[in-house]
Amino acid sequence: MLVTSLDNIEIDRCSQCHGLWFQPWELDELKFDQYRAPFALDTGSAKVGRQYNRVENPKCPECGAVMAQQRDEEQKHILFDVCPEGHGVFLDAGEFTDLARKTLWDRFKLRR
Repeated sequence: MLVTSLDNIEIDRCSQCHGLWFQPWELDELKFDQYRAPFALDTGSAKVGRQYNRVENPKCPECGAVMAQQRDEEQKHILFDVCPEGHGVFLDAGEFTDLARKTLWDRFKLRR
């Protein structure tokens, strides 16, 4: 993992797949910054990131527990990995950009 930062918040980026590891509070703070954060942090290919969604039983980089898959409540198409012990959240390349940028279509789907 390589460390990258934005507004003094340090995020870990996988050197192979370019996925992002967030402490829970880091994701909560940065996911609403739809203009700067995706460009500064999520530098990997979304196409490659989708391939990593098929990896079975990914492990938490902090405690080694098998991560649980979870969908974003507002954008159900975004599937990410969560440490069952609460250490953090892993988003594959492209998922953070998708999470931060809510489109008009995403908002319409929420109302249905």
